[in-house]
Amino acid sequence: MAWIKKTFKFLGILLGILLVAAVAIYFIYNEPLPEVKKGEDASDLVEKIQKAINQTAWDNTHFVEWSFRGDHHYIWDKQRHLVSVKWGENTVLLNANNKTGVVYQDSVKLQDRGQINELVNTAYTYFINDAFWFNAPAQIAGDDRKLEVVKMPDSTNALLVTYLSGGVTPGDSYLWILDETGLPKAWKMWTSIIPVGGIETSWEEWTTLSTGAKVATKHDGGMLQIPIENIKAYQTMEEGKWQNDIFAELVNQ
Repeated sequence: MAWIKKTFKFLGILLGILLVAAVAIYFIYNEPLPEVKKGEDASDLVEKIQKAINQTAWDNTHFVEWSFRGDHHYIWDKQRHLVSVKWGENTVLLNANNKTGVVYQDSVKLQDRGQINELVNTAYTYFINDAFWFNAPAQIAGDDRKLEVVKMPDSTNALLVTYLSGGVTPGDSYLWILDETGLPKAWKMWTSIIPVGGIETSWEEWTTLSTGAKVATKHDGGMLQIPIENIKAYQTMEEGKWQNDIFAELVNQ
């Protein structure tokens, strides 16, 4: 039929336009990894960031809660690496150490092992990504990271961090752009899930938690907007008693 031919012709033209647009966006916005200052020790920049965010206070925080983009809701026992992950009808009590957990849908505990494993894996992937956006500056130091210094056009130094292992996408690189105190203002990303290298998002609207640690509550990347909301923190297990109680089933299983 003629209308079918016209429809396929229209779809072909539309696909061609989208393909040309995607190629244009790639060549316009894609950046290679920046050149690093050879032989430059990055430890001073790392220490400057850690001081600005109060790394010690973050390390000593026992529980932290937050919402990621209004969709994923977390209670994280940082000391034991246990996490409550809620999205939609699902609640997963996750042991992030070994990717096991207990799953509820609409408050009903699931028994089907295949369904449990699928939702536990989904919760783990959400958590790794969202916790990184929540406080990636606190995850800069480590044996499996390559830390290098990059000189910016304004002659300031930025920190290039490449994660050699761990997480869900090892090999990703992030260039931290800092203010004069060492507090991150933005980062540029070279990641496996974003085909365009050097995409920049802000780290802004910093707030100080009750434990003394600092976290950014807004990431602005133009079309990519990531708010971090409903943040609460507890220094000790006694302060977060209710939060501790929700993990009792996970610990005792």
